Amino acid sequence: MEGKEEDVKLGANKFSERQPIGTSAQTDKDYKEPPAAPFFEPGELKSWSFYRAGIAEFVATFLFLYITVLTVMGVSQSKTKCATVGIQGIAWAFGGMIFALVYCTAGISGGHINPAVTFGLFLARKLSLTRALFYMIMQCLGAICGAGVVKGFQGDNRYEMLGGGANVVNHGYTKGDGLGAEIIGTFVLVYTVFSATDAKRNARDSHVPILAPLPIGFAVFLVHLATIPITGTGINPARSLGAAIIYNKDHAWDDHWVFWVGPFIGAALAAVYHQIIIRAIPFKTRD
Repeated sequence: MEGKEEDVKLGANKFSERQPIGTSAQTDKDYKEPPAAPFFEPGELKSWSFYRAGIAEFVATFLFLYITVLTVMGVSQSKTKCATVGIQGIAWAFGGMIFALVYCTAGISGGHINPAVTFGLFLARKLSLTRALFYMIMQCLGAICGAGVVKGFQGDNRYEMLGGGANVVNHGYTKGDGLGAEIIGTFVLVYTVFSATDAKRNARDSHVPILAPLPIGFAVFLVHLATIPITGTGINPARSLGAAIIYNKDHAWDDHWVFWVGPFIGAALAAVYHQIIIRAIPFKTRD
C-alpha cells in the first residue's frame, strides 16, 4: 500500500506546471515583457521592411473596401432583402475579409487594416509614432482606392443612388447614439486584437498566434450585426473616410466626425483596459 500511495503522490505532482482552467499557467521563468517601442524611430525610414509593411496595409485596406462596399451595394440595390445576403451577409463580408487579410498580412505589417487598431497599439507602445502615422496614411489611401474601384464598377448614378456604402447615423438615432455605438464597437474589436495577439499568451500557448485572425474577424462580424442598424458600422476610420470621399455628399460628411472620434476613443479605452487593468503592466515589479 505504501508503494501505491507513493505512486499516487508522484502522479499528482507529475504535471505540476499544468493549471486549472481559468488560471494563468505562465511564469516568469519562460516569459519576459517585451520592451516598449520607441516613440519616434527615424531609422525605420531607411528600412525596406518599413515600406513593405505600409504597402501591405494599403493593399489589405484596398481589398477590404472593395469586397465589403461591393457587398453593401449588392444588398442596397435589391428590391427585396430576401434576394440578397442581407445584414448577416454584410456582417460576414466585413468579418470574413478581416479574418483573411489579418491572416495574410500579420507577419508583414501586423495586419492592422484600421487606423483605430493602429492607434490603440501605438498607445500601448507596440509600434512607433513614425510607423503608426505611415500605416494610417496607407490605410486611408487604400480605402479611397478600394471605394473608387467600386464606384467605377457601379457607375456614378447607381453608386450615388445606393449611398456609396458611406457611414451615416441612421434615422431615429442621434449623433450621441452613433458615437456611443462606435466607441463600444471599436472597444470590442481592439480589446479582441490585444487579447488575440498578447505576447504572454503566445509564449504560453503556441496555437494562439495561428488562431489570432479568427477571433478578430469574428469580433468584427458580431459588432456589425449589432450596429449596422445604427451607423452602418464604422469602427474603422479608413473605411468611413474612403467611402465618404468617393461618395462625397453633404449628409455623409455631416456625421463623419463620429466615425473618427468614436473609434479612437474606443481604441484608447481598450488599450488602457488591457494594458493597465488586465495585464497590470505599470504595476509589475521590475528586476
